[in-house]
Amino acid sequence: MEQNKKYEERLTANEINFVKYDEKEAQLDYRERRKRYYESLKKDMLELESLDKELSDDSNMTDNSTWNFNNYNSVAASILGFIVGDALGVPVEFTSRAQRKTNPVTTMEGFGTHNMPKGTWSDDSSMVLATIASINECQGIDYKNIMDKYMEWYKNSDYTATNTLFDIGNTTARALMNYESGKKPTNCGLKTRDSNGNGSLMRMLPVSLYMMYEDYDEKKEVETVYYYSSLTHGHDISLMGCKLYSDILKELISKKNMKNAIEAIKTKDYNEFYYEPYQYNKILSGRILDMDEENIKSTGYVVDTLEAAVWCVLNTDNFKDAVLKAVNLGGDTDTIAAITGSMAGVLYGLESIPDEWINSLQNKELVFKSIEDFTKTLNNKEQNKSNEQNEEKKR
Repeated sequence: MEQNKKYEERLTANEINFVKYDEKEAQLDYRERRKRYYESLKKDMLELESLDKELSDDSNMTDNSTWNFNNYNSVAASILGFIVGDALGVPVEFTSRAQRKTNPVTTMEGFGTHNMPKGTWSDDSSMVLATIASINECQGIDYKNIMDKYMEWYKNSDYTATNTLFDIGNTTARALMNYESGKKPTNCGLKTRDSNGNGSLMRMLPVSLYMMYEDYDEKKEVETVYYYSSLTHGHDISLMGCKLYSDILKELISKKNMKNAIEAIKTKDYNEFYYEPYQYNKILSGRILDMDEENIKSTGYVVDTLEAAVWCVLNTDNFKDAVLKAVNLGGDTDTIAAITGSMAGVLYGLESIPDEWINSLQNKELVFKSIEDFTKTLNNKEQNKSNEQNEEKKR
């Protein structure tokens, strides 16, 4: 009973109001009621997808507003897939590939490298959720507000799985210290060649989704990626990695096939905006389509991380196998599995993510509320855009 009481004290008002139960249900163990809450949220996401599909058939809506992105399942699945992949990788981060071959990860585990409980996600997901919180609050991308959210995470452990900040990259930490000292947000990122860890790539997802949804043109996408990545990572290699990841996500949402996405990417010319696109030549040339595991590196270098994630999706045919393959490459397991999970989520949908893994996540309240609010933000944007287009037609 004492445990139940403590749990009730932690419930937010929104959760208490959300779970409707009669006298009989009130006697349920708190775990069962919590489980019902998450199941209800997941059901709502799927219902929203169904509603959006109906809206996409509305003849009054233009082609621009009805392309595949009306499928909010892709948004929810991409973010949830990212966080699940992150949590799978946390316990074995920095372990070698040889260790993973001997003792492969097959399901969600706990403790290990960081000694954190099962289902704990890392700084990767914290920065994604902080970015989502900013976009929801500002109804758009505001670099100062985003950095303020990052500082709340860095200083107060907001947006964390267990109210504990246990992992942060050196480049990111130095950028946040630059911001704290008064630097302009978009000038805080390090620009040296040795500052190309995957710290901006790992938080790119919500901005990538937002840009796709707002139908940014190429020039605006490049500009947005430049400023957003430069909050922490300002070197060209990091900027290019973030843009390439965004482009792959866009192709996946459109084509629902990684091989076709890579073929489409091969036709793009990145030389116009970046001076070192050849760093990503395994992807841009399509060679990654035929590469073996021994040619794939799984380090925290941004190029290696993106290549490894793409390779894992290319060489599996479902969400579960994709993220497990990523984790069992060893190395920077949380980020590689997170990026893999975001892409596999788009390909295979919300229903492809194992319920057991979702239920194992720490602080699901924050995760689900963030996703729910983000889809509402995107939906509101679409409605406003549709209204503006209809008003334009009347003139």
